[in-house]
Amino acid sequence: MRILIVDDNPTNIIIIREILKKEDYRNIVTESSARDMLKRLGADRQISSERPWKSDVDLILLDMMMPEMDGIEACRIIQQHEVLRDIPIIMVTAVGDSKKLAEALDAGAVDYVTKPINKVELMARIRLALRLKQEKDWHKERDQRIQDELKLAALVQNAVLSLPIEEPEFQVHALYQPSYELAGDLYSWYPLGDGRYGVVLLDMMGHGISSSLFCMFIASVLKDTVTTFVEPAKVVQELNRRFNQLYIENQLIQYYFTAIYMVIDTRLKWIDYVNAGHPPALFFEDGRERPVLLESNSHPVGLFDRIEIQPQTLTYEGEGHLTLYTDGLLEMAEGGQEDQLEFLIERLRGEHGWREKEMRETFLTGAQSNRDDDKCLVWITLGERER
Repeated sequence: MRILIVDDNPTNIIIIREILKKEDYRNIVTESSARDMLKRLGADRQISSERPWKSDVDLILLDMMMPEMDGIEACRIIQQHEVLRDIPIIMVTAVGDSKKLAEALDAGAVDYVTKPINKVELMARIRLALRLKQEKDWHKERDQRIQDELKLAALVQNAVLSLPIEEPEFQVHALYQPSYELAGDLYSWYPLGDGRYGVVLLDMMGHGISSSLFCMFIASVLKDTVTTFVEPAKVVQELNRRFNQLYIENQLIQYYFTAIYMVIDTRLKWIDYVNAGHPPALFFEDGRERPVLLESNSHPVGLFDRIEIQPQTLTYEGEGHLTLYTDGLLEMAEGGQEDQLEFLIERLRGEHGWREKEMRETFLTGAQSNRDDDKCLVWITLGERER
């Protein structure tokens, strides 16, 4: 525990140091001016070019009235440096002006003592300041551990997302941007044999850790569910059953997710799908002026023990592309649902091939992009194309 005493009067330094030594605080350093203190702390560096560093000082006893630079100005400079602003500063002053004392506290000091120094009062204020700093340091270390774990969890979450597929009659790609470290969106696709593919996109209610954990549970059962049941209605019903098996005692929030799951047969050129409360997928096909909307035909998954589903079938002939998305893309546009849907249609129509740069600029880095919600776009290109 290192305490820094800053005073231009050597006698004051001796008095304070002796008081501290009698209370068994022996790791003491001193400076005779505010500028020397800033130099010791590293706060004389230009903020724009500063590199991360950590001070070895745990508490500063700072004289308020000093030549060249007073304690209040020095305190303001310290507060400009993120790595220093958590060091508690106790002002030592002979000034009884309440306005000056208030100015010192506004500048970043946590407390003050007046001269002549009362050693009982000084030690009480020092112990309080050091105790508060220890608690703050503990919280910062804990928060850093949590942030590190969240980053690791985000890497794991990204690892379960499917990689692109590029076959002559079937290509699928995706854009994904969580609003926080962890997200509640999930996409996956699976070859089912004989030119068939299962594709799923889901959006868990809410954001953050709880939603991402539910999402990871679904990811853990998804492949087995899709490859075992295959048919859209059966797959969604099985996901609903498994999700409802997650019994959480005293659960205050009813968790659920919207999803769209489809089986695409590239040989017979049909698409079977179930839309469980999800925004409508858009199918753009040659010869059609407007896209076909694959609208909701079921309740979201997890709201009820059983859900009734009427799967839908869509056929196609020539080339086309399907776009699946979460509501984070819709919410980029102002207005009602129709306005938001038109916003997407205008930006997703056109060439059937995957246009990653254009889509990234439009939805993730463009002027209308934001991080208020998870954003996910799945783009499926259908029809014979050159590899």
